Amino acid sequence: MSTDAPQQQLPVVSNLTIAPLEYYEPVEGPIVDHIVTENDVPVDNLFSEKQQRLLTEPLYSSWKPDVPFLTMANVGLFYSASFPPLVPIVLLSMDVVAPSDLFPKSNRSYFVWEYGKPPDVVIEIVSNKEGNEATKKFQGYARGGVDYYMIYDPFKYLSKEIVRFYECRGGVFQLIDDESHPMPSIGLGFKVWEGTFEGHVDRWLRWTDLAGNLILTGAELVAAERTRADSERSRADALEEQLRRLGIKPEY
Repeated sequence: MSTDAPQQQLPVVSNLTIAPLEYYEPVEGPIVDHIVTENDVPVDNLFSEKQQRLLTEPLYSSWKPDVPFLTMANVGLFYSASFPPLVPIVLLSMDVVAPSDLFPKSNRSYFVWEYGKPPDVVIEIVSNKEGNEATKKFQGYARGGVDYYMIYDPFKYLSKEIVRFYECRGGVFQLIDDESHPMPSIGLGFKVWEGTFEGHVDRWLRWTDLAGNLILTGAELVAAERTRADSERSRADALEEQLRRLGIKPEY
């Protein structure tokens, strides 16, 4: 990786001085042979691993948008062949389809030039003070054209706020002060939800619809369907008992 490219002076954004980005050697066209797409670094902690799954699995289990979508966790996001990747905890991209063959190098990561657009949403979960979520990554996602950026900081490592939610306007992230964290162009929002996920009670970042209803996990969806079926069965049994008391034999 070269560091000889000139370093531009970057502005102060959101009261933080943004560190200059590193560069790859310039290449002609979107060549990926020189790019490292995975480095086998494990996830940093169990909470983060569970939180990632809680932000990806429900979308595939129970969300039904009008267009295809792709969500992934801890996968490299390349918006230029001349810059090293950013690796968001979770990204969501609308109106794209994953390649049928995931093994070629050009299909292993989110290459913006392959998908034709940057992700719509990027989420970072802060687990220490070394991840650059509010500095280098903040600038990189804005530069890369991401529409919405969420920093979830449950242990308040970087600020007093657990959640900071930004929308990109004119190439600059603007802080959105709205507890529902709405993304009307996508039909989703966020909320911090206190509850049990996979046997662990904690505060979790969850997707919601624009009305604030949770996007359910597969397990929650099954439980909701079971509750609905049990309720309908109870109503049917009560109606049958009432008819029998009136001397009416139910017909099936």
